[in-house]
Amino acid sequence: MTTFTSLDFYNIDASLSDEERMTRETVRQFVENEFMPLVRECYRKGEFPAQLIPRIGELGLLGANLSGYGCAGLNNVAYGLINQELERGDSGLRSFASVQGSLVMYPIHAFGSEAQKQEWLPKLAAGEAVGCFGLTEPDFGSNPGGMRARAEKVSDGWRLNANKMWITNGTLADIAVIWARTEEGIRGFLVEKETPGFDARPIHGKLSLRASDTAELIIDNCVVPEANLLPGTNGLNSALKCLMQARYGIAWGAVGAALSCYEEALNYAKGRVQFGGKPIASHQLVQEKLVFMLTEITKAQLLVLQLGRLKDEGKVTNAQVSLAKRNNVHQALEISRLARQILGANGILDDYAAMRHLCNLETVITYEGTHDIHTLILGKEITGIPAFE
Repeated sequence: MTTFTSLDFYNIDASLSDEERMTRETVRQFVENEFMPLVRECYRKGEFPAQLIPRIGELGLLGANLSGYGCAGLNNVAYGLINQELERGDSGLRSFASVQGSLVMYPIHAFGSEAQKQEWLPKLAAGEAVGCFGLTEPDFGSNPGGMRARAEKVSDGWRLNANKMWITNGTLADIAVIWARTEEGIRGFLVEKETPGFDARPIHGKLSLRASDTAELIIDNCVVPEANLLPGTNGLNSALKCLMQARYGIAWGAVGAALSCYEEALNYAKGRVQFGGKPIASHQLVQEKLVFMLTEITKAQLLVLQLGRLKDEGKVTNAQVSLAKRNNVHQALEISRLARQILGANGILDDYAAMRHLCNLETVITYEGTHDIHTLILGKEITGIPAFE
């Protein structure tokens, strides 16, 4: 069996602290021992293994790079390694933790009142409550500024009307962070699932991210108290700050999916015997595929490590995060396709991980900013000319 260090071609492990390595290994063991025995059946049924949520919270994996309020307070490299190992299991597992931490806990931590932090962050960190993030709408994904969601000031708080689409954790959520237009601009609101007029409907028929909870949110004349407004939110930029946190985790997570596919393909190629009793790993064309996979994984590992160090120093930019998300997901998708090819017909069976990762990554390359949108973000950064306005 290939060991983890043999997948670390540039000895990146030596650049990690003891805490970072310990975090990675803890999550690796959890995924291998507790998640992987469940994932095939969950993928077949189209269900997220919700029974693992308390365990995920117990391990400190939710909002792990936030401080206080029951959060682990890890640095951003350790947090990245958590995402890497979760997505090495499945994109749906990483998506659950990423949404909970980056898109629910982060906005409460960054923009919430002290009372909101005290009420929600400890429960969310422990996995005692689940949250979701409502920005995308049926007609507005890449252009969230066109949102139709409205929040009207009323005597007892705010009345919200919205239709939000493709919401991870939607049917599991106890609390939703909903973005809506007000007379003062776009603001964020906390909407609890028991609020009259709130409905989360599961999206069926997915051929990707099947082990993930995805919903449509219908918010029909929901009235929330003034205390549920996130007071620090001010315009669409507040929501985009949340997305940057999520994109950072995705850049790391894609490395995990790529590692899973590469390791599976390498082991299969060394054991699969064809022509003349030789393993297919002895064939030049197979070796070329494996070399491409290892090269792109190594480049992706170096990208996110430096990105994490910059983030810990407070020097990271949106464009730098876009570059890593764009590159790493694209290359992970290419690696998953090559892995499936090396596995041959066996590669379409769910006894193997490659096809599951391939299907998942077809979604990951679209959400939290499509590949093309990140291309345009970088194009604007390079030229100073926005091509999407």
